[in-house]
Amino acid sequence: MGNMTLTTVALRYHALYLPIKPEEIDLKSEPTAPVLAFVRRLRENGFCLEESLLHALNAVSADTLAGITQCINEVMGVTLNWAPLVKGWDVPTGETMADHLVTMIANIFGEDAGFRGERLPCGHLIPNGTFPLERYNGCPFCGTPFRTTDYVFRGQGSKLKELRLFTDDDMQQVFFSLLESSTPLDGTQKESLSQLLTVYDVPESARITMKETTMLVIRSLIGKKRDEDATRYLKTPTDVLRYLWFEKTGYVQVIEPKVLIAHAKRLNMHMWLAADQSAEAAAVMKNNLKLKYDRKTCRRVASWLNVTPMSAHQAAENMNPKRGMWVRMIRALRLGEYARRKGFEHLAEIIDVFYKQNYTTWQGHVDKARNNNDATTVFGLLRQRPGLFARCLFSTILRFGTEKTLAAFSEVADELPARLLLSLGNAAEIYFDNRQERFARPIIGGTKQIMPNKLLALYSDDERKAMADAVMDIYKASMRRRFAQLATSHKTMYIDPALFHIPVGVGDRSTTIQDLSCALMGTRFAVEGDAVRLFMQWGKGLPAQHLDMDLSCRIILPHRTEECAYYNLTCTGAKHSGDIRSIPEMVGTAEYIELSLPELEEAKATHVVFTCNAYSTGALSPNLMVGWMSSAYPMELSEEDGVAYDPSCVQHMVRISEGDLSKGLVFGVLDVAKREIVWLEMPLSGQTLRDVNSGAVMALLERLDKKLSVGELLRMKAEAQHLTLAETADEADESYTYQWALNPAEVSRLLASEKSGEA
Repeated sequence: MGNMTLTTVALRYHALYLPIKPEEIDLKSEPTAPVLAFVRRLRENGFCLEESLLHALNAVSADTLAGITQCINEVMGVTLNWAPLVKGWDVPTGETMADHLVTMIANIFGEDAGFRGERLPCGHLIPNGTFPLERYNGCPFCGTPFRTTDYVFRGQGSKLKELRLFTDDDMQQVFFSLLESSTPLDGTQKESLSQLLTVYDVPESARITMKETTMLVIRSLIGKKRDEDATRYLKTPTDVLRYLWFEKTGYVQVIEPKVLIAHAKRLNMHMWLAADQSAEAAAVMKNNLKLKYDRKTCRRVASWLNVTPMSAHQAAENMNPKRGMWVRMIRALRLGEYARRKGFEHLAEIIDVFYKQNYTTWQGHVDKARNNNDATTVFGLLRQRPGLFARCLFSTILRFGTEKTLAAFSEVADELPARLLLSLGNAAEIYFDNRQERFARPIIGGTKQIMPNKLLALYSDDERKAMADAVMDIYKASMRRRFAQLATSHKTMYIDPALFHIPVGVGDRSTTIQDLSCALMGTRFAVEGDAVRLFMQWGKGLPAQHLDMDLSCRIILPHRTEECAYYNLTCTGAKHSGDIRSIPEMVGTAEYIELSLPELEEAKATHVVFTCNAYSTGALSPNLMVGWMSSAYPMELSEEDGVAYDPSCVQHMVRISEGDLSKGLVFGVLDVAKREIVWLEMPLSGQTLRDVNSGAVMALLERLDKKLSVGELLRMKAEAQHLTLAETADEADESYTYQWALNPAEVSRLLASEKSGEA
């Protein structure tokens, strides 16, 4: 079980884990028969092996090879049902809205009204002269599939993905890089860390700086009955509240109950009132958020708060922003009762100060000074808390001017985490341009437009641009100072050209799981042929039921847009495989869209936006897989049952995590002229493609283009450390390859004050 867990994690880094030491590998060995068979299975799934891994496989058992094969098959979904609704869907069925209307009338009035046709297993009567039933795997009226398949196409991919060897040392290095990441972990990294925590223990020397990572570690320790060890990670009452709420909701951020209830209500709204379940969902969420703890948990939390290193007044101030939640928690955890016990004196003092509100807050002093235009007091207070200074830097510049604000900020800039400085640099240009659309991504999904700060209107275009440039100069100067302080004996550095097209992953955390890679949002994938095939598979492990997920795309043309979706199966350069609204037993179902680049180019299309949505009430189905295939060679499509999936052609694929509460997702944009697909993740809150804001998608693409790239950050490091850039990796003392960038946690080490890279 442990080895399979490690194999699953290793695949995300384009590697295979083997329980072997490098010195045990015989580099002169000949591949055995089981190894040759294993290599053929890998090739069918689109993988090849580096030489050292090929030789290492000779030292493992055939059972181990069979287990790895099974793991890869599960990751690629090859054992699932990939039959869509329409057979040979590259040829349109010719169905129209009139067919649906006539069928609806026939099912209302029945055969007694003179309608003749075929009665399907779902109970619907399909009148003669409407849908060509010989073209369907299920009911064309209700989208219920009757036929499933147990095969996929294999080995058509024109480009194989090379797998390298991961030993235990490599896996522990990944484990430590995730633990010590200086940026918040995305969905893939969180799942990898959670899996690795079941195999490895957290060393006491680990420097865990991210609160969200800490929550995963605490949960692991408590699961192993090591409550006392968790104490060292809980420095403030907010840390305790964060953990309690994480266990309650699954979110590592503290989200107010009213927000979660409102989101549950919104998720379960439906455009057809008969299907609307918003009121019921809100009631269920409210009930689920009721607090009830056993005595063991109450005592554990009381002990954590009692040993907090903060004074009572500091602790009460720390609790103040979530005062309403703390009042409920104190009551549910019986903290008042424990505060009266001997040995819990510090807890008693905290609760006493908190309830009497015998404390002042730092934020209150800042707000008072800001309202009085007292710049000296404001800057004095902000310098005390550099992180909060960074978060209000832009608005402070608009209120008190660039020169004074940045002079005060420069004094504390080097005390800030590099990720915060980088976020400021990336955001400055857009923030100070009052014509730019700004969008935020709430934790619970969707996007919200942010209106420009009204104070921007007081300044001219030149003044606003000067403000943005000044912020960028601050963060670049600070980053150069940080890099210059890192001791190195290296003289040369190699930077893979591909890294100049990958934005540094700060502020754009993805919540989906990537089982085949750890690509950063904004990564570009070159289209290898004339066709791109989108796919979506959902329903794995679920009983047969109505569960309607929709795969769609929007084609942006010079003077109009067209949509390929369940309501429009054929449009310029795109064909849809049919709308499935119910899933078969346990094996799921699939939808596809085929994009023809020659047709899109002839129509002068600029972009194609890929989306998936939950038309049913609720969020996207857990374990839903969505992505695209590309190959220099034509990809097969079955005329018999419509299967069009080949794992060897998969270029990128993501999986919806269990706790993802998005209604929809934009998961990629095809740049037709460049023949490139940009992977991005933009959650949606609507049921259909028509809820996608094209302006928001283009704004996100523009923001990703303007963000500092990994290559630019490395070049900044080379300049600060006086390293010469080498032409090839073999010539360099310090090498940064695309393979290295597959580990975002390793990339984030550039933003920490430690040496990174490959010697």
